Amino acid sequence: MATSQFTKKIPGTDGPEPALTPPDLDAAATAFLKKPKLGSGKTRKRDMPEGLWTKCPKCSELVFDKELDENLKVCPKCQHHFPIGARERINALVETCSFEEIDAGMLSVDILKFTGVASYASKLETYRKKSTQLKDAVITGIGKIGPHRAALGVMDFAFLGGSMGSVVGEKLTRLIEKATEAGLPLVIISTSGGARMYEGMFSLMQMAKTCAALAYHARAKLPYISVLTHPTTAGVMASYASVGDLIIAEPKAMIGFAGPRVIKDTTQAELPPGFQTAEFLTDRGLIDAIVPRLEMKEKLTDYISYMMAGK
Repeated sequence: MATSQFTKKIPGTDGPEPALTPPDLDAAATAFLKKPKLGSGKTRKRDMPEGLWTKCPKCSELVFDKELDENLKVCPKCQHHFPIGARERINALVETCSFEEIDAGMLSVDILKFTGVASYASKLETYRKKSTQLKDAVITGIGKIGPHRAALGVMDFAFLGGSMGSVVGEKLTRLIEKATEAGLPLVIISTSGGARMYEGMFSLMQMAKTCAALAYHARAKLPYISVLTHPTTAGVMASYASVGDLIIAEPKAMIGFAGPRVIKDTTQAELPPGFQTAEFLTDRGLIDAIVPRLEMKEKLTDYISYMMAGK
């Protein structure tokens, strides 16, 4: 059929009107079903800046870091006690500018030349660089808790798990002896995974050495308050941490010798609920009182006032 039959002349124009092409129904249906393409512009994900908020592992509440620091690392919603450094704890307990550190320059020595995945010497160097305020896992000194001068030793779990090596044992022993000579009450705040494996038998000897010094302190009828925080285990718990005249602990702190899994595998028995927590041990008489961190200074002041009455 000729093309001219499908065209007609439009008035006022020179050319014919083009013929209309029938729509392709299949193509139209396909176009209708196709999803429209989204813009190629990249979306910006708003990440939360680090160092501003901390998520509580117990209640999952987001806590502003500044608020957490002002609250001594205690969750304001559920009272969960976060780990806290030795310096922060000392500042929270003693009167301003009253703390005089002793034996601050004492350093551990790799006497056994221990080598494993990494050498002991390299681990010590790494932890000293990571925590520039610590040379080992304990800080000792004399300060004022309320109106009382007291000898204070504070362990820090951030340095090799608060493990007790020769330096930790020696610094605590010197602190105890200084307290005995000066007639001062003694407070040791423990947090530790136990004796330091890199020093072998030398670390185990610190258990006997610290307890012997504490025996002389007790003979002088001077008080020793042991404060247990999360976690306090193994060789530390089996020595000076468990022989205080008064033993107090922070809430929910894990306290014991071996871990729950090891005990369960050894005894082949189900462990009771709350096993190795401060509350469990308080019910059974090992711990005298559970004291929240925010009340620790006030309670220590009261305990020392009572125990030092008449001296």
